[in-house]
Amino acid sequence: MNKKDLRIIFMGTPEFAVESLKALVEGGYNVVAVVTQPDKPVGRHQDHLQPSAVKEYALSKGLPVLQSEKMKNPDFLDQLRSYKADLQVVVAFRMLPEVVWGMPRFGTFNVHAALLPQYRGAAPINWAIINGEKETGVTTFFLDKDIDTGRIILQKKFPVPDDADVEYVYDGLMRLGAQAAMETIDRLIEGNGHVDSIPQSTDGTAPLHPAPKIFKETCRINWKQPSKKVYDFIRGLSPYPCAWTEMKSLDESPTRTLKVYKTRKTDVKSNKTPGTMTATKGRLFISTSDGVLEILEMQLSGKRRMDVHDFLNGFHDIEKYHVE
Repeated sequence: MNKKDLRIIFMGTPEFAVESLKALVEGGYNVVAVVTQPDKPVGRHQDHLQPSAVKEYALSKGLPVLQSEKMKNPDFLDQLRSYKADLQVVVAFRMLPEVVWGMPRFGTFNVHAALLPQYRGAAPINWAIINGEKETGVTTFFLDKDIDTGRIILQKKFPVPDDADVEYVYDGLMRLGAQAAMETIDRLIEGNGHVDSIPQSTDGTAPLHPAPKIFKETCRINWKQPSKKVYDFIRGLSPYPCAWTEMKSLDESPTRTLKVYKTRKTDVKSNKTPGTMTATKGRLFISTSDGVLEILEMQLSGKRRMDVHDFLNGFHDIEKYHVE
């Protein structure tokens, strides 16, 4: 068996998945069709349909694109079967029913942006950084009935610098995931459809960290935590969906939302109430439970993202405010 013999259906939606699809197409693998989410309504009146990043790339390469709201739709399943795929590759897509992942003769594998069994769920990159991990990675595994629990084929590790944010780790894992996808397929080709895989170890020797979907309220900063935890929380949500806090005035002016994109740890200790804002020599500090963080980039509601210098130009009396 070689690359041209193995018929592959690729499933994915966002930019993260495009890198893997592009690697397969440009690497000469036989991608016979692409499955992605239906186009999304966008615009002020929701009157314009926006195709996914995967769909845009697939169409640019002349690949057939399949889209369905329901994965068990009989017409969709008939379409899927018509391509007679040997293998399905899933990157950043959605949960699949067994009738779909069990369809190809060599199965379906997923590229997950974490070192499973850690960080099962929808937001593994964010939660790894929020939890201060020094290392993460990607895992390829065969799909089964439960989310992110299938047999592991291979893993590739990725170091997380202490100042890395989501954008840095996302870009690194996106490229690493593409490498892992190709290597997994190569192993399947070498084994004529068979590849070694191992069950995920959940023996209880290490606590499992979940990676649930992140909502707006999830992103609210708790300044009553230690500086390190607040620092990791902010970079784990930057630049998207972004950590936020409420900025309040002592004179009871309207409360405003403040997004915080970037901070710097300090060695300064403080006995001020967490959330106290202090400005000195063009620098801005906010107290935590055990010290202070220096704020470097932020965005006030109704304003653009800005650095601390531009922000302080609009607040000469910043110490009349606090955040919570």
